[in-house]
Amino acid sequence: MTEAPIRRRPGTPCWVSLMVHSLGTTREFYGALFGWTFVTVPGAQQFGPYVRAVLDGKEVAGIGELAPGRRMPLAWTTYLATDDADTTAEAIRGCGGTVGVGPLDAGEEGRLAMASDPAGALFGIWQARAHTGTAVAGPHGTPVWNELVTSEAAWVSTFYRSVFGYDLEATDESGEDVVTLRLDGRAVATLHGVGEGLGPIRASHWMTYFAVGDPDATARRVVELGGHVIEPPWETAAGRVATLADPEGAVFSVVRSATR
Repeated sequence: MTEAPIRRRPGTPCWVSLMVHSLGTTREFYGALFGWTFVTVPGAQQFGPYVRAVLDGKEVAGIGELAPGRRMPLAWTTYLATDDADTTAEAIRGCGGTVGVGPLDAGEEGRLAMASDPAGALFGIWQARAHTGTAVAGPHGTPVWNELVTSEAAWVSTFYRSVFGYDLEATDESGEDVVTLRLDGRAVATLHGVGEGLGPIRASHWMTYFAVGDPDATARRVVELGGHVIEPPWETAAGRVATLADPEGAVFSVVRSATR
């Protein structure tokens, strides 16, 4: 029996992807770290070599290769679901954001655009067709949470509410500037204002959290595989977390428990 297509409420994080210089090296790293295998997506090759990471037959993330000589900061990109990429792109522009790529079709898979919020954080929007996004969340190596790290959460949260209709829940835990984005009462992402804590190299950005059984062991494994530890494991209200980077410098976080 064919499974019914997944429809995600617009604004729900639905996919994460990464563009790199060496697809082969990156596949080896994440395959060893998370147990991913990879499938080539023929229709996506119009944008260059592209594969999807698979766990137990379920697609969890995408990795593409940049054109030779193209230099740009490497980062995991969060995609937010939409029912109409063109209408959402117009809303992004109208609310002070920027649409840098698209909207355009990705074969029969869906329609996408790449945009940035008024603070400069890059994100994608995805109108699903054949490809509905991340198929599983929870097991080791799956993306389980997305957080925007920016200078001031309250300011940029108005942009996301205007575009996607989120309900905003501001919290002030230990003086932290955190806004939770909710849809139908369910938390789907957080915005974390860090003020001057943003570095000169990493400006406002979305952070992908992957589930792992042991963040300490994962941090050690990252180093063994040629990556780096950006922030050693520490305890948070959401679980034990570490911030890491792959061999090409793309930053991501891992968390032992992502219960929200």
